[in-house]
Amino acid sequence: MLHAELLEQARSLEPQITALRRAIHAEPELGLHTPLTRDKVRAALAHLPLTWREGPSTTGLVATLKGGAGAGRRVLLRGDMDALEMPEETGLEFSSQFAGRMHACGHDAHTAMLAGAAELLCARAETLAGEVQFMFQPGEEGHHGARFMIDDGLLEPRADAAFALHIMPNSPHGIVAGKAGPLLASADRFEITVQGDGGHASMPHDTLDPIPVACEIVSAIQAMVTRRFSVADPVVATVSKIEAGTAYNVIPDSAHLLGTLRTLSAANRERLREELARLADHIAAAHGLTATTVIVPGFPVTVCDARAVDLGEAVARELAGADKFLRLSHPIMGAEDFAYVLEQTPGAMFFLGVAHEGADWKSCCSIHSTRMMLDESVMPLGSAVLAGCAERFLAHGFA
Repeated sequence: MLHAELLEQARSLEPQITALRRAIHAEPELGLHTPLTRDKVRAALAHLPLTWREGPSTTGLVATLKGGAGAGRRVLLRGDMDALEMPEETGLEFSSQFAGRMHACGHDAHTAMLAGAAELLCARAETLAGEVQFMFQPGEEGHHGARFMIDDGLLEPRADAAFALHIMPNSPHGIVAGKAGPLLASADRFEITVQGDGGHASMPHDTLDPIPVACEIVSAIQAMVTRRFSVADPVVATVSKIEAGTAYNVIPDSAHLLGTLRTLSAANRERLREELARLADHIAAAHGLTATTVIVPGFPVTVCDARAVDLGEAVARELAGADKFLRLSHPIMGAEDFAYVLEQTPGAMFFLGVAHEGADWKSCCSIHSTRMMLDESVMPLGSAVLAGCAERFLAHGFA
């Protein structure tokens, strides 16, 4: 059983957790290098008995706590640190001081909650058998920060279990949610260039017009998704940008399509890439044109271990109440680079509802909104859930 006072102790840390979150929020950083955020984390936790490691590829940190009750299991807790390249329109007193940058995905809260979990676990270090790794990771927003930290050897020796939280501002206050198996999708970017031979708009028969071919490819992609892939293992292919032409009376030489591919299995991920390239190539060839497809790999599928989800559910229910854990009925087609950690270590990611208590949470601004806000009073619960997962796993494993 968890120590009964774990959530109470976490709530006593609310001023520190909130202050760290606000300091990070005010100075958002992008990509793999977030030195200001790194330094804030190091300063906030400098008084704790942690050993720190950094790698050459990022400003990511791994802080290690060795339990005082001897050798045992090893558990990893992760929080991401980078922001998004977008303006902020919240009007908060601690709004972003950097134009065109905002913590709109909750990474400021994730980092602060992980720091709170470090405080909680260090306070009970003498009772812990084993080791806790606190992974403070930059570069989650499409930059593959987790993969770089893994490649730098920062997660060695490898943990026996791994856990992470992601806030959801348009989910009920204090609800922890998760599911076994695929939780989030893989996400790849594609670029298709249709190459033709342009000319005057009045004489299309003397050209190889790429625009109708590009439009045909867009329609065919939707038919491919529904006719080539089972709904039982869904895929999503979205064309989000079409670019062609320079003037109203000129047929261009080429047209360009940009979009994303999302799947819930590694097999469909590979197959979808192949099918897309085949489709574009053959449609273009049927009209005497050529098409080149480039796939830019994104994150793999985020797959949660059933045992880890069971453990997280037990922790959340014990800490917050039996009605505070929600088993999701289906995956979400967003993507997360915590997937890289879960590819090599069994574990789980959970969502934490941070809508204000009593609010119409369905109408709250979602992540990646310029007006996204969260109820900071939920953050101590997040710290307690992370700490509780680590404590329970070190004591009992997945039993």
